[in-house]
Amino acid sequence: MPDEPAENVSGGTDGGGVEARFAAGSPDTRAEAVVDALGELYWQKAYGGREAVPCLVRTILSQNTSDTASQPAFDALLERYDDGDLAATLAEADRETLADTIASAGLYNQKSRVIVEAAREVVADFGDAAAFDDFVREGDPAEVRDRLLDIHGVGPKTADCVLLFAGGRDGVFPVDTHVHRIARRMGLAPPDADHEGVREALEASVPSEKCGFGHTATIQFGREYCTARKPACLDGPEACPLYDLCDRVGVDDGGGAVRDPAETVAGK
Repeated sequence: MPDEPAENVSGGTDGGGVEARFAAGSPDTRAEAVVDALGELYWQKAYGGREAVPCLVRTILSQNTSDTASQPAFDALLERYDDGDLAATLAEADRETLADTIASAGLYNQKSRVIVEAAREVVADFGDAAAFDDFVREGDPAEVRDRLLDIHGVGPKTADCVLLFAGGRDGVFPVDTHVHRIARRMGLAPPDADHEGVREALEASVPSEKCGFGHTATIQFGREYCTARKPACLDGPEACPLYDLCDRVGVDDGGGAVRDPAETVAGK
C-alpha cells in the first residue's frame, strides 16, 4: 500500500494523520463500497492534529492549482513568516512581499490578500493561533464551518479541509475538483450536482469515520486513474480497479468520448 504523498493538502505521512484500519464487512451503500476499495488501494487513515492556521493557509494556497505547485509556496511562506505565531506575523505582513513569497502557487496577489485578511480575523476574533486551534478542534462543527466561510476567499472545500485536517472531525468529506468529477461520474451523486450537492451526498452515504481518507484517496484515484479527459476505463475494464463499482456517467467506453456528467442530464 503506497504512502500518502507529502504534497497532498493533508501533508502526507507528516501531516498529523494516523493509520487506521476498519473492520471488514458488507458496506451499506455503494459509496461506502467505493471508499472501502480506495482504502485497500491506497490508505486508511484518521486525520487531525494539524495546526489550524497553517492548515488554513496551506489550503488557500492550493486553490486553483496543484498540490505540487502550492507546496513550495507553503514551504517558502513558513520559512519567512513562521516565528511562533503564524497568524500574528501574517496579519502584519506586507502583501507584496507575501505575494512574491507564494508566487509559485499562482493567483498570488489574490491569495496573499486572502491570507492576510484571514490572519487579521483570527487575531481580532481569537487573540492568537492557539485559541483558534481550540475553536476549530472543540467548537460546534457547524459553527466552526460557518465562521470559516465568513472569511473572505474561504470556500466550502477550504473550510472542510480545516475541519478535517486540523479539527479531526469525522463526517467531513471535502470536495475538490477530483471528488466532484469522480462522485458524479461513478453515480455516487447526481450528475448535475454542484460541489455542495456532492458533499451532501457523500457525507450521507459514507460512514463518518471513513470520510477523511475517502477524500484523500479519491483525489489520488483521480490523479492516477480517473482523470478528467482520459479515465483509465477507456482502455478496458481491467485498466481500472473500480470499474465494477462505477456507472461511468458521461464516459463512452466504446467511442472514447468523455464529457462532464452534468451534460448527460436532459435539457443540458
